[in-house]
Amino acid sequence: MRDNDGMPHLRIALAQINTTVGDLNGNSDLIVERAREATDAGAHVVVFPEMTLTGYPVEDLALRETFARASRQQVDTVARRLADAGCGDLLTYVGYLDQDEAGPRNAVAALLGGEVVATQYKHHLPNYGVFDERRNFEPGTELDVVRLHGVDIGMVVCEDLWQDGGPVAALGEAGIDLVVSPNASPYERAKDDVRLPLVASRAREAGAPVVYTNCVGGQDDLVFDGDSIVVGADGTLLARARQFTEQLLVTDVEVQEASNTAEGEFAGLTVHRRTVSDDPVPPREQSGDPVIGEPLPDEAEVWSALVLGLRDYVRKNGFGSVILGMSGGIDSAVVAALAVDALGPEKVYGVAMPSEYSSEHSKSDAADLAERLGCHFRLEPVADMVKVYVDRLSLQGLAEENIQARVRGMLLMALSNLDGHLVLATGNKTELAVGYSTIYGDAVGGFAPIKDVFKTHVWALARWRNDEAVKRGETPPIPEGSITKPPSAELRPGQVDTDSLPDYALLDDVLDDYVEGDRGYADLLAAGFDAEVIDRVVRMVDGAEYKRRQYPPGTKITFKAFGRDRRLPMTNLWRETH
Repeated sequence: MRDNDGMPHLRIALAQINTTVGDLNGNSDLIVERAREATDAGAHVVVFPEMTLTGYPVEDLALRETFARASRQQVDTVARRLADAGCGDLLTYVGYLDQDEAGPRNAVAALLGGEVVATQYKHHLPNYGVFDERRNFEPGTELDVVRLHGVDIGMVVCEDLWQDGGPVAALGEAGIDLVVSPNASPYERAKDDVRLPLVASRAREAGAPVVYTNCVGGQDDLVFDGDSIVVGADGTLLARARQFTEQLLVTDVEVQEASNTAEGEFAGLTVHRRTVSDDPVPPREQSGDPVIGEPLPDEAEVWSALVLGLRDYVRKNGFGSVILGMSGGIDSAVVAALAVDALGPEKVYGVAMPSEYSSEHSKSDAADLAERLGCHFRLEPVADMVKVYVDRLSLQGLAEENIQARVRGMLLMALSNLDGHLVLATGNKTELAVGYSTIYGDAVGGFAPIKDVFKTHVWALARWRNDEAVKRGETPPIPEGSITKPPSAELRPGQVDTDSLPDYALLDDVLDDYVEGDRGYADLLAAGFDAEVIDRVVRMVDGAEYKRRQYPPGTKITFKAFGRDRRLPMTNLWRETH
């Protein structure tokens, strides 16, 4: 297809899909289904995300020869299935796990006419944050350029795009006309503030449009936001897919006239060319105006990430419902609202478990929350159960406080065993950071939806969710009392969190610097924090590593999530001092 100026256009489909690790057959079905839709839309090329066939990340499954062999065999099967489905003329880029004499490979295959016409391995293997790819893969050293309808298409895989002077520079030197980039880039808050400028700079570096396809969905404690984009050679945004939802984004991309792409060594990489068609671009009717979606506002983005992460963890692990303790406090209220948004009220079971220290407003707020959400609710007082332990063991002080939390945890796990629910832990990142949770008590569960959300952010999300409900003419899901009352574990008379912790606004500020920023004592002092506060907070954080190791997984939304990003020894005598 050519525009009025005679410039050729390729119709590109970006298949932003939600795959499941290890589900080779299910993921293959998704590939064929979306490829059919792309063909029906008149696309010449469809780009799937990184490791689409296997799901991502596969972690040490990459080291299992049987899995790698099955993945490679499935690539050939998918190529034949695409041809049989009428997609034989559609150049299809599919990520998968390969293995050769060097070891496992993070690979992408180009499929056309029922065959694999090109294969390329990821070059730069990230080994920071959530990534451990140097453990799992061997790097590639070659670039395969595919000439389709006289247009030279180069490819880079996820991290390859983030490297200055890397594969993109090599493709630019070789004279390609279009760059496609399969990705599996996990979500972090405001990541698009970095992602779009990066892709734009790489397009300018290559002197060619860049097609960036990202996956979407939850995988354990990671969540992928999609946000696939197409950027012109000058860095202009041409099309953008929605965040946190599956979508086939189809757009016409203007490319340069066919060039004589060079072969050989460029920027330390060997460039090969595979010509599959020198025929002119087949004509297509105009596809209409490009789709350019707007990124979600911050709170909407985070809420969507938490909902999707929870939904996929439940769905992909075969659970039909979830259960959680409803204390009347802000954390359990937000988790319950997330669960209802993720799964529907019929699949959410709330349990109020008051002890002798539970206030009347906590009991009423818990019941009010369940009514607002329309979810299941039951009342299971624990005072008698707690009394058995207290009297039998003569418990007092902290031991008496903690036994209440542990009885509640045991009760939830019993109901989980009885009815098959997944137990949700309701603790937030602030509590997890300073160890303000009872191990084997309120820390029990199979998934922790707000594990990576600081306490002050929990309040902000609650207010945002209620405001959104009002805008839609709905009942706000979270009782006002749960938002405004002083937070308390209610494990002793008159207890409030500030008995044991600094004010949450101050505490979260310190934690942001110490945990997220890895700042030392001198840096914290220079930031204006009081020395006594620093000593107190750092001591609590450093002493709670063993608790964090035993906490359930939860959706990562920040730059440095516990478990994936921040991994410290439990036995550790280093302390930040003056």
